[in-house]
Amino acid sequence: MLLRRSFLRGTMLAAASGASIAFADEGENKVVYHLDDHERIAMALGNIQNHFQAFDDGGKVAIAIVVIGEALGDFRLGDEHERTTSKLRALVDKGLTPYACVNTMKWLKLTLADLEPGFQLAEKGGVVKLAELQHRGFAYIRP
Repeated sequence: MLLRRSFLRGTMLAAASGASIAFADEGENKVVYHLDDHERIAMALGNIQNHFQAFDDGGKVAIAIVVIGEALGDFRLGDEHERTTSKLRALVDKGLTPYACVNTMKWLKLTLADLEPGFQLAEKGGVVKLAELQHRGFAYIRP
């Protein structure tokens, strides 16, 4: 509590004196999207596209998506999933790192070869990968 009061006093004094408070550059922006709902795939991929566009000016951004549950099935190779896989392919080309939950893959009887290229295996499970990425400083988004 004392530390908090000291920080607030210092901030107010700096503001009152007209001094600017500069925040250190945190470097690369990092975000992980959590996708587990088949009905939210288009929205999630659209959000990721918009996220990349926001950094077209040269800002650094690292974006990952962790796909678990029934949504993973829509990233299978094949004509019936081309609409989804083509959107993912374009995002991977921009730098997206997609992760597939190993537990979901077992449940759906899938291998990485069955999925759109670019997927990496979340070897300990999708929720564990989400926690690991958050621990590494990735902001969590669940569309």
